[in-house]
Amino acid sequence: MDQMTGIPPHAEPHWSGTLYDGTFSPASGGTLIVYEKATGAELAATGLATAEDVTRVTERAAAAQAAWAATPAAERAAILRDVAARLEANWDVAAAWIMRETGGVRPKADFEIFTVAAFFKEAAAMLDEPHYLEVQATGAAHSYAQRVPHGLVGIIAPFNFPLILSMRAVAPALATGNAVLLKPDPQTPISGGLIMAPLFEAAGLPPGLFNVLPGGADVGEALCREPRIRMIAFTGSTAAGRKVGALAGEHLKKTSLELGGKNALIVLPDADLELAVSAASYGAFLHQGQICMASGRILVHEAIADAFAASLAEHAARLPAGDPMSGQVALGPIINQRQAERVHRLVQESMAAGAKLLAGGTPDGLFYPATVLDGVTPGMAVFEEEVFGPVANIVRFSTEDEAVAMANAGQYGLSAGIITADIERAKAVGARIRTGMLHINDQTVVHEPHIPFGGVGSSGNGGRIGGPANWDEFTQWQWVTVKDTPPAYPF
Repeated sequence: MDQMTGIPPHAEPHWSGTLYDGTFSPASGGTLIVYEKATGAELAATGLATAEDVTRVTERAAAAQAAWAATPAAERAAILRDVAARLEANWDVAAAWIMRETGGVRPKADFEIFTVAAFFKEAAAMLDEPHYLEVQATGAAHSYAQRVPHGLVGIIAPFNFPLILSMRAVAPALATGNAVLLKPDPQTPISGGLIMAPLFEAAGLPPGLFNVLPGGADVGEALCREPRIRMIAFTGSTAAGRKVGALAGEHLKKTSLELGGKNALIVLPDADLELAVSAASYGAFLHQGQICMASGRILVHEAIADAFAASLAEHAARLPAGDPMSGQVALGPIINQRQAERVHRLVQESMAAGAKLLAGGTPDGLFYPATVLDGVTPGMAVFEEEVFGPVANIVRFSTEDEAVAMANAGQYGLSAGIITADIERAKAVGARIRTGMLHINDQTVVHEPHIPFGGVGSSGNGGRIGGPANWDEFTQWQWVTVKDTPPAYPF
């Protein structure tokens, strides 16, 4: 894997026109062309899966899953650790694929690889944790509850952090004895899953347990409808998540929905100004703002708002946008033209409503510069909507009550940050914010593999992925009683 445009050599002959079902196989939907986001150049031609492929692959996955669940935990853990090691050994090529396919800069790609390797190590380690309880039952010689896999898990992953947001579900699902059918976003099918297939093969994962089905909404719908798939793990927009949840619910599937956010970063008047600006810049501009945890509302106390806004605008002006493969750039391209146009429309609408442009705001094709809007107020487009672009929205407040009200405005509740010199004050403010994750003296984009991750409200359905929460998501309790002889009942 020493070629920056390559994948593991033994997989290359099977790449074109294929999906992965334990081997690289033809897809019934034909060919899916994958483009480099910064240049528009063709990167690869994978297979395009259909609902017919879901049915076919499900057969093989169901046949393989029972033996996998019965495989000793130590053997499953060893395979997962091997996958992590192989990913780390192929770091540079994986990074190049992420950069080219997602438009992310090298540090973003490195973060994905580091985190995904950690996911597999954590998944292996979780098999050493207790997942069995002795429970009392009348008349039973032995009574216990144990965690058992769902069987088949369907995973639907987005484009923005495709390796992380697919593998964070794949790793624990496999660890706990499930087989997985993964549908990556058709814009990022390689770093969203196919690049991992040769690593699983080389690590010795039995065929049929890891499956990658690049495709559109029809494939996602088929995963939700297929009766043998008992869980759907979805990461994506709230609008799409509602559809997934409704369809999966019709078929009584367990669902894990990790959705959008409009996250507040609150800067109190005693905050260190430069550290607060640095945090806000990172939270708003990382990966062009295409992150569900992005700092979408930067709430700044009026006493320091002028200085904060001026400094943030200076930071933004120093962040060049361009092709991540061409050199030192801070921002890559927006994922596609439609989204780039949407970002610009939201900025323009908010300026027309009274927001003041301090930096950026002038697109160059898919490259949207780091943009700072001051004077943003409730009702403006960038206040109300998840922008998913590199736009820092400064909202001024005068009281803590006002800041809390604006942080809680709307449907979302994913992540929040508070920056202040007074920790107890931050805790008191944070206790009033409706959020799944709270970070004191940090911005909102914070994620670690061993921590339960998730939101409330329209940011998710209350489930969590990561750490101890993985047992809750990817297994279910089974109660077992053992009696020496059958009891006599009065019927």
